[in-house]
Amino acid sequence: MVSELQRLVDSFGARLGRSIAVDDARLKLLAYNAHTGDVDDARIESVMHRGVSTALVAHVCEQGAARAFDVFTLAPCPRIGITMERVGMPIRYDDALLGYVWLIGSDGPVGDGAVELLREAAAQAALVLHRARLGAEVTHSRARELVRDLLAPEQALRAEAGAALVEEGHAVAGPVAVLVAVVGETDESPAEERRLALELAVDRCRRRLPPSRGLTLTRPDHALLLTLWPGARSRVIERGAAELAEVLRQKLVAEVGSGRAAQCWVGVGGPRPRLTESLSSYEEARRAAEVARITGTLGHVVAHARLGAYALLGKLTPDELAESIPPGLRRLLSNPAHRGLVESLRVYLDHAGDARHAATALHVHRSTLYKRLHRVEQLTGLRLDVGDDRLAAHLGLKAAELHPRLPASTDAPDVVF
Repeated sequence: MVSELQRLVDSFGARLGRSIAVDDARLKLLAYNAHTGDVDDARIESVMHRGVSTALVAHVCEQGAARAFDVFTLAPCPRIGITMERVGMPIRYDDALLGYVWLIGSDGPVGDGAVELLREAAAQAALVLHRARLGAEVTHSRARELVRDLLAPEQALRAEAGAALVEEGHAVAGPVAVLVAVVGETDESPAEERRLALELAVDRCRRRLPPSRGLTLTRPDHALLLTLWPGARSRVIERGAAELAEVLRQKLVAEVGSGRAAQCWVGVGGPRPRLTESLSSYEEARRAAEVARITGTLGHVVAHARLGAYALLGKLTPDELAESIPPGLRRLLSNPAHRGLVESLRVYLDHAGDARHAATALHVHRSTLYKRLHRVEQLTGLRLDVGDDRLAAHLGLKAAELHPRLPASTDAPDVVF
């Protein structure tokens, strides 16, 4: 595609006697010829980095370029480096926007003849980009199909998919680590919008990786990025996957809007030595993302290795979670009148039974905390000076956080005496 576009740009540039450039729909530079006149900072940035700033993309959108169906003029905006007028022509195929052809004002006025050539160049570029898009869709469709098989329960199917991914050039052989992205549900975000945001975020993150080092798959409630690290040791993979997870969350926040940043989570699965073992890393990454979403206390980018007890509890079904909570504690949790007691117990156990630090965190006197804990013992039948009971209580509270129906702990304790 790039070579075809370059030949097109060179041909029309010679016919026009001026510089010409072709961008994709997101203003990534695809092809350009030599400049015949002066250029501004925006054009230099585009050539040097094959892309432009988000501010410039916003300016082009505000000028109505994405809605245009014929030649239009882009006004200068010195604040973002555009000091010269542009004349653009959208590249469309069946009305779908595929990109733009640009002429820069420093080469002189754009007459009627140049406008006709600009339209002709856009029409030919549309055929090139449409064919490239069809080819990419076929390739991506095949890769997605194989990734689905790679995560199937059947081992034989996973083995076949792994071999096909390598043989067909979609992936390289070697260690793998999976990232899973999740967006919280709200009334203002339809499911299709969340799915599109997830798909765009993982795809843009994948593009940061070398060819055949990243595979993506979008599912109704999450998206995954499968990363490949040939020849790398586990520590290098863990560090690289963690850095990539931060980038993935940034991309996701950019898609859903900064106002919903708190509703975006990324889980990181542990590395596995072979592509065919991706399922294990994927399950870990998804569990980490879901636990982070449910608890709200682990951060927005969470590695499975950091889940602690949640790693085990996250494997349990809702019924198994409920059964893991001591009966007395379950009764305490189910009574809204005791939420202050629950919070006091949680803070006390999270501070490893250190009453002084727990009381400080709760903003109460230590004697008040002791009274609350004594009341907890009376209501639950647990003895907090017994190690097994204390462990059961702590695990029970964490299980309650993950349970879809049991009440969660509160932000602040009620007055309970």
